[in-house]
Amino acid sequence: MTQHATGLEIECEDGIARLWLARPGQRNALDEPLMEALTDALRRIAQDDSVRVVVLGGRGKAFCAGADLGWMQRAAGFDRDQNIDDASRFARLLQAIDTCPKPTLARVHGACFAGAIGLAAACDIAIAADDSRFCFTETQLGIVPAMISPYVLRGVGYRQAMRYMTTALPFDAATALRIGLVSETVPADALDEAIAPLVAALKACGPRALAETKRLLRGIVGRPIDETLTRHTAECIADARASDEARERIGAVLAAAAARRDAP
Repeated sequence: MTQHATGLEIECEDGIARLWLARPGQRNALDEPLMEALTDALRRIAQDDSVRVVVLGGRGKAFCAGADLGWMQRAAGFDRDQNIDDASRFARLLQAIDTCPKPTLARVHGACFAGAIGLAAACDIAIAADDSRFCFTETQLGIVPAMISPYVLRGVGYRQAMRYMTTALPFDAATALRIGLVSETVPADALDEAIAPLVAALKACGPRALAETKRLLRGIVGRPIDETLTRHTAECIADARASDEARERIGAVLAAAAARRDAP
């Protein structure tokens, strides 16, 4: 395990990179060093062929309580250009999660507030403990859930995003599942048990195919199904079929099927 003074712990084993927000005394609130460290780790993982799956979790009693209020207070004293540059730090982190070519899973437990919901929404899959609590607290603080909004909208849609982002009303894991913010809810003590088969299934898939599937879905969500999109999807499968990965994997399946047929 690699520990950082920034509040990030990294465990890499058997093709799995586990990134732990490790500021439990602050409920893993995101400050500048933690965001920079997490963004850097994701960018390095994106280039590391030994990593097949990324799991993002939090140490202690919470996944993440959102942005560190001390950071937000400091930023309020910046001029506008400095404030935009500083805010872009979190935007880069969300983008690093979203564009990572490796499958990303959010392991959510306890509090998942404000920007933390963006972390979960930017991940490909989010599994939540059934006692998790969610809240878009931004409007209560006089700020706006701006940078997380594209990822949340993509997951839950306009009406649900409008309801929960404007009211700042808290909601439970069952509601998060119903509106599409998380993929599954399980008892808190079964969280890792629920994640394990998903990780195993993702590791069994072709890395190139997974990366291209992620790229495909990000690129077509919300687009009209017209001739341009149809052509794009045809080009995507054509390129995939011609890849070395597909040739090897399809060949292996056919060879195994032939061996079974020929077996006495």
